[in-house]
Amino acid sequence: MKALAIYAGRKAFRHIERNGLSSSDVRVVAGAAGGPKGLILGPLDRFLFGQWLPQTSAPVDLVGGSIGACRMAAACMDDPRQAFESFERGYVAQDYPVLPGERRPPAHRVSALFNKTLRGFYGDALDAVLHHPKYRLHVITSRGKGLLSRGGPWSTLAGFFQAYARNLRSRQALAGSLERVVFSSPRPSGPAALPFIADDFPTLQVALTAENCLAAMQASCSIPFVLEPVSAIAGAPPGQYWDGGLVDYHLHLNYQQLVLYPHFQREVVPGWLDKHLKKRHQATSFLDWVILLAPQSQWVASLPNAKLPDRSDFTHYARDVPARQKVWRAAVSASEQLAQEWAQWLEHADIRQVIALN
Repeated sequence: MKALAIYAGRKAFRHIERNGLSSSDVRVVAGAAGGPKGLILGPLDRFLFGQWLPQTSAPVDLVGGSIGACRMAAACMDDPRQAFESFERGYVAQDYPVLPGERRPPAHRVSALFNKTLRGFYGDALDAVLHHPKYRLHVITSRGKGLLSRGGPWSTLAGFFQAYARNLRSRQALAGSLERVVFSSPRPSGPAALPFIADDFPTLQVALTAENCLAAMQASCSIPFVLEPVSAIAGAPPGQYWDGGLVDYHLHLNYQQLVLYPHFQREVVPGWLDKHLKKRHQATSFLDWVILLAPQSQWVASLPNAKLPDRSDFTHYARDVPARQKVWRAAVSASEQLAQEWAQWLEHADIRQVIALN
């Protein structure tokens, strides 16, 4: 059974057809939000950043939100293969105990435990993450506006009801509740230039620093009602910062250079609130330069529970953490096939195996 499907936007397809694909062609790597689903991309990440992309010195922009931001930051560490292995072990080992009388752990406790994990993993590697000689990191967050700028459970609840209603009208209307804030690797003149045109949604850019890097990454992962928002981020405008996936769930961005996108599904959904709005799942011209790697649906059906790991597993296995960890490890082990098939395809870059992304 084949595990990997390769999709390409219009311009990326033409590039492969004419030139094949080499590591020096890739100018952007994207990492989506999606929580535990991102675990199946670990073997691909290890191959890409540990073996394939180091073949060239060409600069590459790494764009990520939520778990995608964590993955892209791990790629910037001194030994990316080891970093991804450690990241995978740590992610699988996560445990947020549900105490007697609780339906789920409170957001403040999850935030505290997650902050401790971030500091333990990235704390000694911040200089490498911020100043990698080749990679320029871009961490996407969502900054609350209006009701979502105030903090507090009732304002947050009302604010997200409002955001949901606005998003139903249009993605542009959602800008009344949220704006995109991108924390980017520092350069002498300010943050590194964004690798996409950001006129589709209100966007601010802030330079990543040793003082704000961990806070920005925590904000990018702060799922509403699961974790608390992050505020008072050094160098950034005041406000409440949430999961980057709220605005840019799958990084459906206006790319202008060749993008390699290891993903866990074919669809590139614009925002988290668009998950059930199927009309917004279609590829647009924004993705013309994207090469998207995703698992075949039949392969996903062969995994434990016939699905990818996801956040519902935390609840399903709340009283049996070892069982969840076993299921996740099995999925990660199976996903080695994704990396093997990608490496094999690169040997010949057969355009006949590439599916148009539309």
